[in-house]
Amino acid sequence: MWTPARLRAHLVAARLAGVVATAREDSLRRYRLFAARDPRVLIGIDPEGAWGQRDVLRLMARKCGVSADPRHTRGPDVIDPERTLAALDAFAERLREAARRGAPVLFGTGHPQRLLGFYAGLADALSAAGCEVLTPAQGRSVDILTRFGLRTQRLDYVRGVALVREPAGERPGGEPGVHSHSPLPVRVALDAAAEAGGPLPELVVGDHGWVCGAGQLGFEAIGLADTDDPAPFVGEAEGRVSVVVPVDDAVPSAAYRPLARYVLNRACLSR
Repeated sequence: MWTPARLRAHLVAARLAGVVATAREDSLRRYRLFAARDPRVLIGIDPEGAWGQRDVLRLMARKCGVSADPRHTRGPDVIDPERTLAALDAFAERLREAARRGAPVLFGTGHPQRLLGFYAGLADALSAAGCEVLTPAQGRSVDILTRFGLRTQRLDYVRGVALVREPAGERPGGEPGVHSHSPLPVRVALDAAAEAGGPLPELVVGDHGWVCGAGQLGFEAIGLADTDDPAPFVGEAEGRVSVVVPVDDAVPSAAYRPLARYVLNRACLSR
């Protein structure tokens, strides 16, 4: 049984929380880019507030536990494991409510190499509880602007979890997909669901552009985010994202399994 105390110890030992691998320099750079409204960092959120760099830093200190001191500019970032646990409890409550209603749910990740297994376990549990796990726009092409230029990628689903992959070189249904921050895949998926006459998701679960893009369009969205991704936390602060769990999103995939077990137990979805 993954109790809060046991999971807290795991979070710190695996560097999911506590001192994490995300560099303070990277986080501060992305806070500056967010304040400048760089779309690569907004990842689907259109902020209503002014959100200067200091505002973003204060928010991330409150939501994640990073240092609020702008003079602290180097070294590893820090996530307060108590904040992670509290957010996981809220995350689990949203899943429990979706299961109670038998709500249709859409899962998607921009971190398939790391987080696919976490989301797939949740998708399996919600499906067993009677929720429809949606897979709209399977195989649809998505043109995404990357640091290497415009790339055409393909929307795919693995164990009910959406991701994007390069069109050639990977077999359909295989792993892994492409690391992506773009909100375009979730927009394509939601457009396809609407064109087909539904159902539309009552809950979107994911990270990066999946949670931000869905939340911006008015869908209830919950997910995970690292200290260098301020957009989901701003979305949560402004009421467009329901729950964001602060956690390092780039540790080995096996480290997230206890989080899935903890969440499913708290949501009364363990089998």
